Amino acid sequence: MRLSFLAAALIALAPAAQADEITIFAAASLKDALDEIAATWQESHGDTVVISYAGSSQLAKQIQEGAPADLFISASSSWMDAVQESGGIDPATRRDLLGNTLVLVGTGKPAEAPVTELPGLLGDGKLAMAMVDSVPAGQYGKEALTSLGLWDQVEGQVAQADNVRAALKLVATGEAPLGIVYGSDAVAEPGVGVVATFPVDSHEKITYPAAVTTGADTPQAAAFLDSLSQEPARSVFESQGFTVTQ
Repeated sequence: MRLSFLAAALIALAPAAQADEITIFAAASLKDALDEIAATWQESHGDTVVISYAGSSQLAKQIQEGAPADLFISASSSWMDAVQESGGIDPATRRDLLGNTLVLVGTGKPAEAPVTELPGLLGDGKLAMAMVDSVPAGQYGKEALTSLGLWDQVEGQVAQADNVRAALKLVATGEAPLGIVYGSDAVAEPGVGVVATFPVDSHEKITYPAAVTTGADTPQAAAFLDSLSQEPARSVFESQGFTVTQ
């Protein structure tokens, strides 16, 4: 009896297991889906998930400069390559996680039209896009417009935003009649509708690579990354317009 009492006392005095904090740097287009997935993880695992959303280029540069992140999810393979080349991620953990589409959106429920009609649809208005020289959505958009012979016709009307969600907001608030965003962004914003979908061969394949950083200080980062290809995360991504590649 005395031994049992002592064991119980020792258990009571033992420190409780500490929940981990997982810091994620993620492309802005992932916000709605990843917020939902993170909330489910926190509830089931007890960990705190802190997510910083921005353009992939901005996040990559922050990691290269030593910003504390456990996991990086980019909307571009090239920016993940840049971080890998500078030693910022563990290449053994890298995987292509998601895919997406590129669409032209307008406010409300716009009539669908061939994307080649963009100049006429735009008129004198602005075309909202993410930064075309650095942010993946803007880079994909410029590439698609160029391949379709439209870039020279609309370049002067492009309103560039810091990231794809900022470009989406310009359309949703009526500041720009049309914008180029991801298909998942159109799903996330009820105030816009898809006017046209860009042909998949008009731009580089849209891929979201993910990897654990070399500065990660929690083993839960790898576990969280693994969970993103499994249920329930898989269904959340698919409901938001992404394709899960693994």
